[in-house]
Amino acid sequence: MHVLFATSEVAPLIKTGGLADVSAALPTALHEMGVDIRILLPGYPQVLKALPHLHVAARIAIQPGFPAARLLTGSLPNGVPLLVIECAELYERGGGAYLDEHGLDWPDNALRFGLLSKIAALLSCADTPLKWKPDIVHCNDWQTGLTPAYLHFAEGAAPSVMTVHNLAFQGVFPSQMVTELGLPAECYQLNGVEYYDNLSFMKAGLYYADHITTVSPSYAKEIQTDALGFGLQGLLASRRKVLTGILNGIDTSEWNPATDPNLVDSYDVTDISGKSANKRELQKRMGLHIDPDLPLFGLVGRFTHQKGVDLVLKIAPELIALPAQLVLLGNGDAEMQRTALGLSHRYSGQISAYVGFDEPLSHLIEAGIDIFLMPSRFEPCGLNQMYSQRYGTPPLVHATGGLIDTVLDCNAASLKQGLASGFVFHSMDTSSLLATARRAAKAYHDKKIWRALQHNCMLKDFGWNQSASAYHDIYTNLMRR
Repeated sequence: MHVLFATSEVAPLIKTGGLADVSAALPTALHEMGVDIRILLPGYPQVLKALPHLHVAARIAIQPGFPAARLLTGSLPNGVPLLVIECAELYERGGGAYLDEHGLDWPDNALRFGLLSKIAALLSCADTPLKWKPDIVHCNDWQTGLTPAYLHFAEGAAPSVMTVHNLAFQGVFPSQMVTELGLPAECYQLNGVEYYDNLSFMKAGLYYADHITTVSPSYAKEIQTDALGFGLQGLLASRRKVLTGILNGIDTSEWNPATDPNLVDSYDVTDISGKSANKRELQKRMGLHIDPDLPLFGLVGRFTHQKGVDLVLKIAPELIALPAQLVLLGNGDAEMQRTALGLSHRYSGQISAYVGFDEPLSHLIEAGIDIFLMPSRFEPCGLNQMYSQRYGTPPLVHATGGLIDTVLDCNAASLKQGLASGFVFHSMDTSSLLATARRAAKAYHDKKIWRALQHNCMLKDFGWNQSASAYHDIYTNLMRR
């Protein structure tokens, strides 16, 4: 089976969020299953610097409107093959994958990711310049959303799969870009790429793809509703027969408390005693009072409204009055950052905040805290709640998307069944969040319950094998059709 996996970011080469982790881990799992998979991504400066020994596979001149490009070949450190689009005019610049140095969208993002989509389609149809041709092209989020549309109007096109990682980001651009991107005029209509008098890359993918997936079963249902459909709920509901929710996995080799080099003491499900040394180290490093008996809450992630960080900041004084401690790591909204740092200063020794991102510190936090906070308003899948459970750290989550699919609330029944793995709240407000935090703190002080909870968490399998098999089945069915 030949699969082209088109994406705008891949860890560790270029990463802005969870898409990069998935774009590395899922192709790796499929590669290990024997799938001939190749990842296609833009040649950002970070990518070209990390891969100095790329070879030219083809020269590509797409008319009209697109600059010339070269297709380079290489591989990830783990051996998964890569196809990198070298186009200095569109990709080799400062800033990030989507934003400039000032945090603003690149004004030519439609052309930048139109080229990515167009080349993904070109490699997957009869006109491909390569000898290798995929049986399936797998597209990811809006940045590759035009690929299924291009394929729909091409000769000898491979079937396409479109994965929605976050429907909130849709790649919406002025309608005149339809012509500039070489799309036929007939696709600019309600039953096509038109979205409120604009062009939507995401809608293009959802309308023209042969199969649609999302990154958790619950999110697949949620995006068909007015609350989380972002204007595309009708289209998604009409395509529910080809819409599948497949839970993401995590890299269980990178996130493993038994071998993690970022920890001061390793541990596993058979002996969790090393977790206490990591808590002590985290308290010391973050300037918190060294106290093994206080429940230590933690949050790692983007400081945004979606992630519910505003609720955590509001309840922080009441949270530490339980008593408890709180550690925060992340960046994003400027006002949230200021509030977090202000709380850290005002409640020194009880609250500590680090604004920025520090990968080793994020590992130590997962190991050193007792309860992980993830009160997202919506969460397509989420990864940190899975990291936390693997590290024996029960998460406290809002009942949404992938969070409700991976965390089972701790209560008498779930404890008796050996299934409890965290704490779930349903009403998105401060009183519900604080009440659930109190419940978690109470459970923490019952060592028998807490050990059972940690044990349940660490026994769960969040690897990629099951998810990769589900994707393999989708590919197989599309090929049979």
